[in-house]
Amino acid sequence: MSLWIEDERWKRTHYAGAVRKCDVGQEVVLFGWVSNYRDHGGCLFVDLRDREGIVQLVFAPQCRGYGDSPKEAYAAAQALRNEWVIGIRGLVVERGATRNPRLPTGDIEVQVIAVTVLNKAAPLPFEIGDSASVHEDKRLQYRYLDLRRPSLQESLRKRHQVYQITRRYLDQQGFLELETPILAKYTPGGARNFLVPSRMHPGKFFSLAESPQLFKQLFMVAGLDRYFQIVKCFRDEDLRLDRQPEFTQIDLEMSFVHQRDIFSLVEGYLFALWKEVLGINLSQWYPTGHFPQLSFSDSMNRYGNDKPDLRFELEHIDMTALMVELGGGGIPLFKGIAACFQNGSYRLELPAEIIKMIKIPSKFASKFSRSDLDKLEGYAKGMGATGLGRVKIDEGGTWAQSPFAKQIEPEARDAIHRLVDGYPGDILLFQAGKTSMVHTVMANLRIEIARKIGLIPDKGSGGRFEFIWIVNPPLFEYSEEEKRWVAAHHAFTQPHEDYLHLLDKDPGKVLSYRYDLVLNGYEIGGGSIRIHDSELQRKVFAVLGIKEEEAQEKFGFLLNAFRYGAPPHGGIALGMDRLVMLLTEGESLRDVLPFPKTQKGSDLMSSAPTAVSPRQLKEFSIKSTEPTG
Repeated sequence: MSLWIEDERWKRTHYAGAVRKCDVGQEVVLFGWVSNYRDHGGCLFVDLRDREGIVQLVFAPQCRGYGDSPKEAYAAAQALRNEWVIGIRGLVVERGATRNPRLPTGDIEVQVIAVTVLNKAAPLPFEIGDSASVHEDKRLQYRYLDLRRPSLQESLRKRHQVYQITRRYLDQQGFLELETPILAKYTPGGARNFLVPSRMHPGKFFSLAESPQLFKQLFMVAGLDRYFQIVKCFRDEDLRLDRQPEFTQIDLEMSFVHQRDIFSLVEGYLFALWKEVLGINLSQWYPTGHFPQLSFSDSMNRYGNDKPDLRFELEHIDMTALMVELGGGGIPLFKGIAACFQNGSYRLELPAEIIKMIKIPSKFASKFSRSDLDKLEGYAKGMGATGLGRVKIDEGGTWAQSPFAKQIEPEARDAIHRLVDGYPGDILLFQAGKTSMVHTVMANLRIEIARKIGLIPDKGSGGRFEFIWIVNPPLFEYSEEEKRWVAAHHAFTQPHEDYLHLLDKDPGKVLSYRYDLVLNGYEIGGGSIRIHDSELQRKVFAVLGIKEEEAQEKFGFLLNAFRYGAPPHGGIALGMDRLVMLLTEGESLRDVLPFPKTQKGSDLMSSAPTAVSPRQLKEFSIKSTEPTG
């Protein structure tokens, strides 16, 4: 049994990893974990680890060149094992010729005078250390041990640093840090929610807030002008490496602002963040202090998605109009699509099907064998494509043998060369079909090709940080499944004034004052200028098929608030977890969260979620449909 007894002789003086050369000659009291243990014949060396790092301890009663340690300390040290929790008193001495330049504490060591064992450790399920290769499930099961790894502790330290910088910056900008409810009203639509049954209101449920959206708008109605919150949000969605069911966001809302005001505020914040956390001055890439902007439509056309990685080019080339003009150029699939445009079934301004190409320049073509191109085609098929058209331009300007080479008309081939500025050795990859499928396939192929030819690293930033604002996406999307218009983001985004006249007659063409901030292909934030007029809000609800009675039932409190003088307002939410992941070069959000969930949404450490007893279910007026036992 180990007791923690108050004793002034054992009051910590330093963190183990913080002892330095300036402390030589001082007696110190340190606590931590045994990280390594070495017996050098009469000299015992122990690496003591705490959150600040490692320092070498010496137990040396008979070791030449070292002052004697008391026999009791030496005897106790012989029993030590890795991950035992100990305290020591000792004298800081210089290491001289044996200094270790790889450690911040490498100039010194601590000659131990006394040691106390505070707790022993059972045999470990895996070795503690960044070099140990351990299956992620095992690491998550023993997350409290995994968190002892220096790299994870450094990630959490950076996370703390980001919190402090965020609060300081926003306080200086006049923001109030205010809280919003986590138990909120369930409003269908958007992300799938976690539901919380109410014991006091049988048959009724709260929803864990997927965002503070409506409450922060009400703060603006209340006249609080500038609000922020570092807030937990919850979404019951399928998970990816950059998604978690509970996540943290930096939530902002401001009154009397335009889009450019929000951009300037966020840009200033990120400049400060990169400078303080990484020591990087973003002005070397952005001398004006502002990030570039790209319209949603241009982003989709050039990159196939609304979160482009701009560290490399390989832009998509839209061949739809050219192939329509040429009647498909001899390619059967292209001819079918061209015919739909020519007979009026499709419109070029909002095409249901498109034809796109990516050109791999000749200087990179040698990196792609036939087998590599086959793999790209298999990758495309895995995303819903029926295949991947591909040709290589020969020295004479013809195409190497392929189905496309046999089918293409010479006039069309020459027109394609002019369109893409094609040269001998270039590889051309074609995809045609439903617009959404082509965009998805070509956007992902662009990333795969860039990795293959070394334009971006397999992980991390590669020392480059390419920010861009994606602006003015459509306000609505048409759901083929539901046969109706749905909100592209949420129903409270303000339509662009140039398109208000189309709200009733052509909603698909209405653009919005929504914006997303993208860094190296990751969306790190998104927001919008909000609707602040109850009549306009009702019009948007009408397009979405939300009748007045339903609108009052779901959002009546917001509509009523707008009747009492709501200011123009807008905001943004930045993903805290994703920001920290990018700042620390993490591979997934699980690298920067203390206690993450798996991709199946479970907690392997605590075994959550768990079943509850029939008695507990009865208290909430719930009956399980799952079999018991």
